[in-house]
Amino acid sequence: MNTPRQLIDWAEGRFIQADLFYGHGTDNALDEAAFLVLGALDMPFDVDPERLNEPVAPTELKRIKELVDDRIRSRRPVAYLLNQAWFAGLSFYVDERVLIPRSPVAELVREEFSPWIKRDEVKNILDIGTGSGCIALACATVFPEAVVDATDVSADALEVARINCERHGQFERINLVRSDLFEALEDKRYDIIISNPPYVPGEEISTLPAEYRHEPPQALIAGADGLDIISRILLDAHRFMTDRGILVVETGQGRGALEAKYPETPFVWLELEHGGDGVFLLTRENLATILLSS
Repeated sequence: MNTPRQLIDWAEGRFIQADLFYGHGTDNALDEAAFLVLGALDMPFDVDPERLNEPVAPTELKRIKELVDDRIRSRRPVAYLLNQAWFAGLSFYVDERVLIPRSPVAELVREEFSPWIKRDEVKNILDIGTGSGCIALACATVFPEAVVDATDVSADALEVARINCERHGQFERINLVRSDLFEALEDKRYDIIISNPPYVPGEEISTLPAEYRHEPPQALIAGADGLDIISRILLDAHRFMTDRGILVVETGQGRGALEAKYPETPFVWLELEHGGDGVFLLTRENLATILLSS
């Protein structure tokens, strides 16, 4: 057992036997094993298949075995073990100070939020709760003429975002702002406001798989019904949107609770080709229904 292919097969078997949970970039034991082995060897996912049959160095073999043991023993997601995650085709540094990027809004970013907004009209973008900076950096890549403001209440999270801005050379177009949602922003208007906020109801956190409990709880939990942060965004977003601006927010499993709380609001629930649900879009005009009912 000294080639990448053999190590992937071995790790897959160990993961199946350990009955791990997959939900931080992969959804099965084989992909998890490939992510760990190829990541540890600094090999791309589309590596030449012949390279998978070449022997690995003893030091690399030892490290991979230790990583597999750690994944099983601690239930830490592979992204934290490798300090690496992928989002919208981009690689990001991650550690336990931030959530592991996995939001389905990556698909919307890659598609330039079409047909909801015209690409050449996008000048300013706001990413609320930026965490690792993955959404902000993906937006900056897709909209090269736009300036992106990325906010987070956590100074630790912003340090991770800063690492990723340096990695991708995007400091000139991304402003990292410590802010509780809109609090530290002035009167700037945005063409796109996007957020993957905390949305897990407090009582559900203890029922989540152990892998999730390695992530910062303040980035997951949002009050008793999971809507505390989303409700605040809905009440204030209109003040920071251009007339043709859009608000895009991920809610996880909170669609039913959100529609019950705001029955008059015409949420547009986006259908995503590559999976994931619970992402809504609202225009500035749509948000008026919330203001009228509050």
